[in-house]
Amino acid sequence: MATAPPIPEFNSSIPNGGNPQEIDVNAPYVGLEWEYVYQVILGCLVFLIVPGIGLLYGGMSRRKSALAMIFQAFTVMAVCSFQWAFWGFSLAFSRTGGPFIGDLSNFGMKNVMAAPSWGSAVLPDIVFCFYELMFCACATMIVVGGSFERGRIVPSIIFGFFWATVCYCPISYWTWNANGWLFTFGALDFAGGGPVHISSGTAGLAYALVLGRRKQYHEKHIYKPHNVTIVFLGTTLIWFGWFGFNGGSALNASIRGMIAVWNTNFAASCGVAGWVMMDYIKKRKFSVIGACEGAIAGLVGITPAAGYVSVWCGAAIGFLTAVIVNLFENVNEWLKVDDGLEVFKLHGIGGMCGAFLTGVFATASVSSLDGATIVHGAIDGDGVQIARQLAEIAAIAGWSFTLSAIMLVILKYIPGLHLRVTDEVEIIGLDIDQFSDEQVGEWSLFADETGHRRSIEQITHGVEASTPVAATPHADDKLEMQTSEAKEAIST
Repeated sequence: MATAPPIPEFNSSIPNGGNPQEIDVNAPYVGLEWEYVYQVILGCLVFLIVPGIGLLYGGMSRRKSALAMIFQAFTVMAVCSFQWAFWGFSLAFSRTGGPFIGDLSNFGMKNVMAAPSWGSAVLPDIVFCFYELMFCACATMIVVGGSFERGRIVPSIIFGFFWATVCYCPISYWTWNANGWLFTFGALDFAGGGPVHISSGTAGLAYALVLGRRKQYHEKHIYKPHNVTIVFLGTTLIWFGWFGFNGGSALNASIRGMIAVWNTNFAASCGVAGWVMMDYIKKRKFSVIGACEGAIAGLVGITPAAGYVSVWCGAAIGFLTAVIVNLFENVNEWLKVDDGLEVFKLHGIGGMCGAFLTGVFATASVSSLDGATIVHGAIDGDGVQIARQLAEIAAIAGWSFTLSAIMLVILKYIPGLHLRVTDEVEIIGLDIDQFSDEQVGEWSLFADETGHRRSIEQITHGVEASTPVAATPHADDKLEMQTSEAKEAIST
């Protein structure tokens, strides 16, 4: 029988793993290389979630502001990569620190190299750091959805840096660092229901609240996604990337990681079923956008539970989360806020559902599949775990919403960093104002024969201002006229 290779041990006297010119820093991982290769591959999968969210947000926007959301997928990755290397990783995962925040012992990636990581001894620090960076980028990308169709790019970039520092890093430390107070308290979060979803969902709500509603908020046409196909493509990338998001959160290639992959797919699938069922009951029609929202709701719900629950409980979590989130269809009206991309509904409320249901369905028979983790939920007879989960939800939601709102208000009143575009820019679209690229759609509507941008006096939603608006049929009216003409043609 083959003998398993020994697990590497951290040596505090050589915190970087050793000088590669003097010793072989790869030697401790001989026979375990597949562990960190697996983790890097799954980290690359998680990367796909960020552009996936960009496409999802871009498709959900009206076409005149679609590039603003797609563009921010790359700016978020750039900002978070710098923030994580600068001090983010140290604040979230340093080996020393109090119960609330890490120290700067790894500032500037100091000693982040070949030593066994804090998260898992089979992963070198550099691999663990790369994998966790992707989570920070995903959370920050979700947050910028709160700037939907009226937020300026530069303040969004600045806010992303400080949000990752003030909100994401402390919450990650509480939840996953062995010194963090939620970790020692016993709250369960396998892959980021709290640090990624509850925190970003409540921050997105704060963003939408501070920005205020869009000028044409009550006009029906502003609720229409401009490209359902792009929404579908973005959701597909998100679903695919989520296999790495949950599957890699075991931080080893164990059976527990494999059940997390299975639960990810099963919960997303049942989320689609739950949302489509609710849509059909209410409207007697199907919706591609609804199916995409259901998939995301299922993915969000299973995130904190993926490595703690059985496959059928995972299916129940995906289904229930989708149904519950669907019932909050009018939450923007209840809260009197313009959260056009439904960041709070899908990620905030969905994350809370997932965190709560983790406390209900977590079982030692699944958590112990990695050979080390023993946790119990209400299904195992530990009903107190539900109370711990509720405490986690309250702490994370309160911290992220409050600190996000404070930072946004500060940015709002800094000269030159006003958060919101002018009324003129909001009407003609963010893309033509802030980008040199052609926008998604018909560029000629927004430029005269010389190529210069038309002013607000010349253009309104692609219709010449000189043309009486009342005389120009609305898109819905045009469709109705075309349908009537088609019916007449068929009848004759």
